[in-house]
Amino acid sequence: MKLKLDIRPDIVAMMQAEIAAGEKAVSAAMREAGTGLKSDWRGQITGAGLGRRLANSIRSQNFPRSGKSLNAAVLVWSKAPVIVGAHDTSPLIRSKDGFWLAIPTPAAGKSRKGGRITPLEWERRTGLRLRFVYRRRGPSLLVAEGRLNTKGQAAVSRSKTGRGKATVPIFLLVPQVKLQKRLDLARDAARVHEAVPGLIVANWVKRS
Repeated sequence: MKLKLDIRPDIVAMMQAEIAAGEKAVSAAMREAGTGLKSDWRGQITGAGLGRRLANSIRSQNFPRSGKSLNAAVLVWSKAPVIVGAHDTSPLIRSKDGFWLAIPTPAAGKSRKGGRITPLEWERRTGLRLRFVYRRRGPSLLVAEGRLNTKGQAAVSRSKTGRGKATVPIFLLVPQVKLQKRLDLARDAARVHEAVPGLIVANWVKRS
């Protein structure tokens, strides 16, 4: 006597199909989560007035880079982590040398190298000498004898009579500064993390 067991539908095929559906659902959910978090972080940065360029430093990468997996993941990061992190954590900033932090005034202008101009670069660029002015109340100053040009920046006075020449504050000197917290990246990350299970279920149902 021969017995033949024929199970319909094919359980093995069904399981394989379900695993494939799961791989697609998890991968799709992680892509959505990564795209959403990247968009939220960029929105925070522009909303805080930190500029589109810094916002565009937020990037995302899916893993695996190709194909589908039940272990799919996504990494969201910034290409300018120091700047973004500073606005997120509100650190206390001190001079590396333990002296003063030189905060440029509008009269100092901007650095040609990008970022904040330093007193040494300013002197080299303008040819003017900075003079230290101590103040008991409020920040001390680095000032220069010159004039303000049409851009509101200090420059060498060409007047032989001294007309228009003035003592211009170029840098404010402070021992330390507390950077204002302008971002809350963890808030968006936690919200997206909590939404991942729902995204997986939604994509699984959608594809079933």
